[in-house]
Amino acid sequence: MLNFKFSFLILLLLLPLSSSSSSSSSSSLEAIEGVINRLDAHKPSPLLQESAIKALLKRLLPTHLSSFDFKIIPKDACGGYSCFWITNYKNSSSNSPEILIKGTTAVEIASGLHWYIKYSCGAHVSWDKTGGVQIATIPPPGNLPPVVKDGIMIQRPVPWNYYQNVVTSSYSYVWWDWERWEKEIDWMALQGINLPLAFTGQESIWQKVFMDFNISAQDLNNFFGGPAFLAWARMGNLHAWGGPLSQNWLDQQLILQKQILSRMIELGMTPVLPSFSGNVPAALRDIFPSANITRLGDWNTVNGNPRWCCTYLLDPSDPLFIQIGEAFIKKQIKEYGDVTDIYNCDTFNENEPPTSDPTYISTLGSAVYEAMSKVNKDAVWLMQGWLFYSDSSFWKPPQMKALLHSVPFGKMIVLDLFADVKPVWESSSQFYGTPYVWCMLHNFGGNIEMYGVLDTLASGPILARVSENSTMVGVGMCMEGIEHNPVVYELMPEMAFRKDKVPVKEWLRIYSRRRYGKAVKQAESAWEILHRSIYNCSDGIADHNTDYIVKFPDWDPYQNIYSSFPKPNINTMYSNRRFMLTESDSTLPQPHMWYSANDAIDALRLFIDAGEDLAGSLTYRYDLVDLTRQVLSKLANQVYLDVLSAFQHKDVKAVESHSQKFEQIITDIDELLASDDNFLLGTWLESAKSLALTPSEKRQYEWNARTQVTMWYDTTKTNQSQLHDYANKFWSGLLVDYYLPRASMYFNRLSESLRNNKTFEIVEWRKEWISYSNKWQQDTKVYPVKAEGDALAISKSLFKKYFDKK
Repeated sequence: MLNFKFSFLILLLLLPLSSSSSSSSSSSLEAIEGVINRLDAHKPSPLLQESAIKALLKRLLPTHLSSFDFKIIPKDACGGYSCFWITNYKNSSSNSPEILIKGTTAVEIASGLHWYIKYSCGAHVSWDKTGGVQIATIPPPGNLPPVVKDGIMIQRPVPWNYYQNVVTSSYSYVWWDWERWEKEIDWMALQGINLPLAFTGQESIWQKVFMDFNISAQDLNNFFGGPAFLAWARMGNLHAWGGPLSQNWLDQQLILQKQILSRMIELGMTPVLPSFSGNVPAALRDIFPSANITRLGDWNTVNGNPRWCCTYLLDPSDPLFIQIGEAFIKKQIKEYGDVTDIYNCDTFNENEPPTSDPTYISTLGSAVYEAMSKVNKDAVWLMQGWLFYSDSSFWKPPQMKALLHSVPFGKMIVLDLFADVKPVWESSSQFYGTPYVWCMLHNFGGNIEMYGVLDTLASGPILARVSENSTMVGVGMCMEGIEHNPVVYELMPEMAFRKDKVPVKEWLRIYSRRRYGKAVKQAESAWEILHRSIYNCSDGIADHNTDYIVKFPDWDPYQNIYSSFPKPNINTMYSNRRFMLTESDSTLPQPHMWYSANDAIDALRLFIDAGEDLAGSLTYRYDLVDLTRQVLSKLANQVYLDVLSAFQHKDVKAVESHSQKFEQIITDIDELLASDDNFLLGTWLESAKSLALTPSEKRQYEWNARTQVTMWYDTTKTNQSQLHDYANKFWSGLLVDYYLPRASMYFNRLSESLRNNKTFEIVEWRKEWISYSNKWQQDTKVYPVKAEGDALAISKSLFKKYFDKK
């Protein structure tokens, strides 16, 4: 085991002090040290934290309650660091515990417990939807393997392990009840996450705040988005879409948030709460006519529809901004208690300030911070750094410095949100001395796509931390959606405890044994291939699943007639701010393909062969289904292009033949997905309906759930949503009832135009499928929530059907 001796405090002392840049970075990091000390002083008592971790153990390993003992220790016992320390229990009594895990907080102890069962017992903890836990390799009580004589002490090289994106709450958490949240917080603790975003229930707080400013309930009905779209209503991108929110929803979510916060705090986490970004209801203009309130531009509606777009922003320079922001922080403290000093605010996320004048931007930043600090003098502003990448044409060095330096050093922390692909710290002099968290974004829209940059994850945070004048204070995971790619979410949290680069090849070999509960040569060989292919994307393209099955191009086949149609290995073209398929009249968009399809097929062959030893493993079944789906979805991309090539050559028989093959692949993938509980549309829909207390809520929640994963946003009769398929999912039920009919409509019109020598009428096609989509979104068909079929047998059959050359 590695014994990490790297000290965060030593890092501060070693920073060169010869330049203004190094001086400012040292000052801000020293200020962060003060923040950490204040937060530590407010942690729950050792007794409460020890009780919380024992309760976690009972949920995870109820058979081993007497096998472990836990103890909170001061940082001095770890050399001044946050750490966990695993030792053998010294009492030799037969009834005594076997392993003692000490830590500076309950989160550290949970991390130590996870480390021990992973690397001493060969166990594996995954989300339920990615296979769940594999604990069969943990020996029975009384037989746990001892650790080395002096124990295993692992110190955090940086203080924080951050978790969540502001939109994860909508793409993944929206329908969760306390039972599901409890599992997630346990998972977070085991992964060492100590700085989680806590955004649930904030609309209830806003309701109380705005009503104090004479905003009516009806006004708020036109302000809050629906449950599945709250993230974007909070950011001021839209209003009212999917709403209104019922009082039942508001009350339920507030109760849930209190449960979430209570558990996070018991485990020693520091929750990050929301603050005021300036997003206000339209009615505030009438109540305060002299206030500086501007209407923002359109955000992805079809035609600038004011029912949903162009929200209102209260200028931070207006005195009313600080009044509302102060009132919000006060209401939160009244409801939750004084539970944190760290607040998230993203005023300019995909919304530009009205001017690029640095003085003005600095004034705005100061006002945003003042709205927090007037109530909590120790407040720290945590902001997503997405804008510095997505709108880099606006945020040049003078504008970045103006915002980052608008608050005292140490009072702002930036999430380098996309550091796994496009790190901003490298090009911004470490955010000009501002502390930042090295983050992995990884996933957009909660898409189901096998993808990763494992080598970068294993080295990127290390390189950033030891770089000259580093201001890095943490690592983080900022995916838009979770419950996919378990290997990525196993490695990334470990980097919070890693001093050195991880040898990925060896790590994956151990990972395969832990995940499946045994060493199987074929599985290990498959992971070697996956490492160098699917999980080694190095082209710098952000992966957002645009496979033709789930992101069907609305493309006029008469445009750009190619003599030889391109193969689907050209990088997908993206818009500036959203990684969406570019759908122009002249260019056919191409799905992202960064690896050899043959490599993935070879890995799948090995996975199928491993089934002889692993057929009963839930983790194996998930990975088998996911990889089979991945390989088939890439095959379908080429078949789609074959359809269009045949059309352009006016070969009606080939059009129909290739169309049938494309449709058959969809049907086959749907059957495959139906064989695993974790790829079912019904689960998503039933979880939405289960939160409803009235029939009207049930219909509304189901519409929200159906709409988010399909059309997403508004349409006209002939223009689909600009965000259609942004949150696409490979789910059984969704493929055969939504993606398949859409493809069939399109292909039928292609064939008909050739048979009848008529022009393909793309507007009529749009009318047809938009109408179909609207009906599907409003439908109430019930879908299965339990799997049917033998995943291994289905995968074998599909491999033989599509890839076996014998």
